[in-house]
Amino acid sequence: MDRRNRFQCDVLVVGGGPAGLAAAARAAEAGAQVAIVDDNVKLGGQIWRASQQHENREATAWVERLRRRNVTILCGWRIFHQVRAGVLLAEGFDDIRELSYSKVVVATGAREKFLPFPGWTLRNVFGAGGLQAMVKSGLAIRGKRVVVAGTGPLLLAVAANLRQHGAEILMICEQASAFALARFAFTLVYEPEKRAQALQLRKQLTGVALSTSTWPLAALGNHVLEGVRISKRGKPQTIACEYLACGFHLVPNTELARLLGCEIDRGFVRVDDSQCTSIPEVFSAGEPTGIGGLELSVVEGEIAGLSAAGKPEEARALFPKRAKARGFAVALAQTFRLRSELARLPSGETIVCRCEDVPFSRLHGYRSSRAAKLQTRCGMGACQGRVCGPATEFLFNWDSDSVRPPISPVRLASLSMVRGLSESAQQSTGGL
Repeated sequence: MDRRNRFQCDVLVVGGGPAGLAAAARAAEAGAQVAIVDDNVKLGGQIWRASQQHENREATAWVERLRRRNVTILCGWRIFHQVRAGVLLAEGFDDIRELSYSKVVVATGAREKFLPFPGWTLRNVFGAGGLQAMVKSGLAIRGKRVVVAGTGPLLLAVAANLRQHGAEILMICEQASAFALARFAFTLVYEPEKRAQALQLRKQLTGVALSTSTWPLAALGNHVLEGVRISKRGKPQTIACEYLACGFHLVPNTELARLLGCEIDRGFVRVDDSQCTSIPEVFSAGEPTGIGGLELSVVEGEIAGLSAAGKPEEARALFPKRAKARGFAVALAQTFRLRSELARLPSGETIVCRCEDVPFSRLHGYRSSRAAKLQTRCGMGACQGRVCGPATEFLFNWDSDSVRPPISPVRLASLSMVRGLSESAQQSTGGL
């Protein structure tokens, strides 16, 4: 590999969302040489998208702290392989880089969880966050009739954003019960900022029905969405619409942590008080360690960055702030726990693995995702199980399969480079 494509630092932060930005800034301010790498073209992650256009003051402040400390920013680069301990490979638009580090902070965020139901593969059925991203990128939605369905606070935020862009929000279908939401609202009494955000969202959604104990039964239409049949407190109802934005909370992106050998506990990366994983040189922060909202992601990132930079006392000073934020995370998990009825939505013909067109009926009888993969190719497509994996965990109680490089789709040239590096490593060790 060309020497110009090799980079070395004290602390490498993977992920440019709130946790990653906080980790990189605090590590750099502690005196470490820091690099932050993210596969998006701009920092901010999904929650702070477009922060460099000064749409979010907090995001902009963190980015400025990075620049003041001369943090190396590698946007548009995706980690896909570990060459050896302390060395990762990242692919850019037309090249790859070898990134060496003493400590690494995994802040890879989360993605939407999708659950299959009849018609969910129709055109204009989107993930809730996916439709929001499309609209922000220029999709014209003014005057379009939209149903938002699933679970979690993201539904309100997406609905409000779509309405601001001119969409007609027909209904927000929340699978959680009214009692669960009322209990969750009570917890916001001790969270003034979150309470203010919730009230602002409800104000923006004045006149929009929020129906609890409600979820989609089927998306209707021939090739293109024409409507959605829902279960509204046990009674079926059909709504004509042009878009369905559907998301069932979030799934942590743990692929890199698994590749590095970190221990996973109930789907999340296990960390100690300093945000250190089971691998001493690897730290993790944000959604990979638990879904807990913006404030928890930021403070975990700060603790991880300070700990990785060798400042344990400064990190410990933030423990009380993290403990408070974790209380909100517990409330989130309890309120938006998926109900068992959702596991009975797919029919035999419903596609579960969209990459390989594997229907629900073909997956019965297997005891693990590995067995199903060997016989049906479920999870072997381009997304490598990122969509169907969490769905089959919920539907069949399967454990996640192991992760092998490359952890994301890459060019053949990059795979060739991996092979060359592996052969060089073998030669240097005498083939042992």
